[in-house]
Amino acid sequence: MTQIRHLPVAPTSARRLAPGAGIDAHRHDDHQLVYAGRGVLTVTTDVGSWIAPGTRAIWVPAGTVHSHQAHGELELHLIGIPAKNRPLAADRPTVLSVGPLLRELILACTGDSADGTPEHRRLRAVLCDQLRIAPQRPLHVPTPRAPQLKALCAILHADPADNRTLTALGKEVGAGSRTLSRQFQSDLGMTFPQWRTQLRLSHALILLADGVPVTTVAHRCGWSSASAFIDVFRRAFGYTPGRARDVAAAPDPPA
Repeated sequence: MTQIRHLPVAPTSARRLAPGAGIDAHRHDDHQLVYAGRGVLTVTTDVGSWIAPGTRAIWVPAGTVHSHQAHGELELHLIGIPAKNRPLAADRPTVLSVGPLLRELILACTGDSADGTPEHRRLRAVLCDQLRIAPQRPLHVPTPRAPQLKALCAILHADPADNRTLTALGKEVGAGSRTLSRQFQSDLGMTFPQWRTQLRLSHALILLADGVPVTTVAHRCGWSSASAFIDVFRRAFGYTPGRARDVAAAPDPPA
């Protein structure tokens, strides 16, 4: 990331971003909660990317250099939280589940009436309480540093539907499967199949936000059938890809 802006105070606001629009790399001295009331949001740092549909929010710790990317028509809600307040102990971005109460608190805290009144401060206190107990829902595609692993991951980023085995991919990047398996664990903290599934789910969310049909998304992301894709997606998010596409296009997420 280049030309990093420093914003001492993390803004609290709501704004709309067009599909493909983004906010360039920056950091602030406050923590920030980032939520997509509509569309799908990606937060990217130098160690990976985190993606959130309308049932997730992303916690960005103070000092983290990050950028935002919109997929579909994005209704972006940002809440700055002073660094001295730390409802989460996470030292890197974290994806949180957003239930009905937390969603309404986010909307209230970023609405036009959010003016720093005692009532508003109490709402923010309840918001922080809810963040402390919100389940973490990892949807993270970490970025590798090892050169051969970086080359392999770039191949799959370019084509998530590439179904070659780790052995076959290793031959292309000049590394054995055992070496690559160790690097996935040591460098990225997950196995190769886990990383590839995270990549495919992230790519699927982006395609769904763009209105791509479910069957086409399944094919482009490497699942053998739409039913296999639906099964994995439902287990990851608790609802179907078709519902996810509707959520990205409308402001009401699934319960």
